[in-house]
Amino acid sequence: MKRRHQLIGLLAATTLTLSLTACGTNDAGSTTGASTTGAPSTTTTAGKTYTIASAVIISHPALQAVQDGFEEVLKEQGITYKMTSENAQGDPANATTIASSFASNKDIDLMLAISTPIALAIANAEKDRPILFSAVTDPVRDGLVPSWDAAGANITGTSDLNPEAHPVSLVQEAMPDVKTIGVLYSSSESNSLAQLDAYKTEAASLGLTLKPQAITSAAEVSVGLAALKGVDAILVPTDNTVVAAITSVVSFGQENHIPVFCADTSTVSLGTVATRGLSYHDLGRRTGEMAVSILRDGVNISTIKPEATTSTELLVNTGAAQTFGLTLPASLTSGATIIETAA
Repeated sequence: MKRRHQLIGLLAATTLTLSLTACGTNDAGSTTGASTTGAPSTTTTAGKTYTIASAVIISHPALQAVQDGFEEVLKEQGITYKMTSENAQGDPANATTIASSFASNKDIDLMLAISTPIALAIANAEKDRPILFSAVTDPVRDGLVPSWDAAGANITGTSDLNPEAHPVSLVQEAMPDVKTIGVLYSSSESNSLAQLDAYKTEAASLGLTLKPQAITSAAEVSVGLAALKGVDAILVPTDNTVVAAITSVVSFGQENHIPVFCADTSTVSLGTVATRGLSYHDLGRRTGEMAVSILRDGVNISTIKPEATTSTELLVNTGAAQTFGLTLPASLTSGATIIETAA
């Protein structure tokens, strides 16, 4: 049965701007309780108010969904906490500065690193206090943890690695005549490099041509898109730099009649065609459960194995497909959750 949603996830883009502060936030940017708007928590835990510092590499809805899910669990479990949130604005230098500030602040009880670049920066700066990562694609490849069966000495978390998504196959299902798929990604994000390797393997098995186009910053998105003119479709991985500019990618696709697909579920309501993806809100909730175990229950972080999700949901935006001049086959839409582009 199809379920039609007027997705409210678009609001996350606005919420993120309000709730995640720029690099260099002082105490006025800190928050207390289960809110990132400055309101104190109404939940209590006997004897302790925990200080948690979280950071993202850049603003976009998926990363905000992680933060929301994480704090939701803390509130449900009656944890009293003060949350300071930082945003590196897509700049690796800012990420290093944020990580250094966290490491020098001895009042912090736990650090939450949302996305691969910020997790790497914080892990490099802090070697003792617990660090939880989330929305990190391959923590083993990036050296955050020694293996999928073991945490680091002071770090573990949740991964958005999603081997069951098969994004290249999804493009082919939506466009049976597709031949060449362009992939726009940031060469500075190791999470995107890991996904690109998987895309290449999947494309080869399907007899499709992949045209990767690297960029080094958000300022190069338009140049990278111009290099993809002539491809049959564009596929965007869960790349923080490109996802943050997804409206520009969608506009380019519409102007050039090139359908845009993205591995990030939050982009379907922003005008991409489809994804077979995971819930970043649920990913944040699982990370929050880890935090409760560490803070309230006294579990040593080194005993908590990193986790990757295996659940996926097919989300399809039929209206967005039409803006690209694409009619989706019934075989694809019949089992999908239908999403509408938010006004």
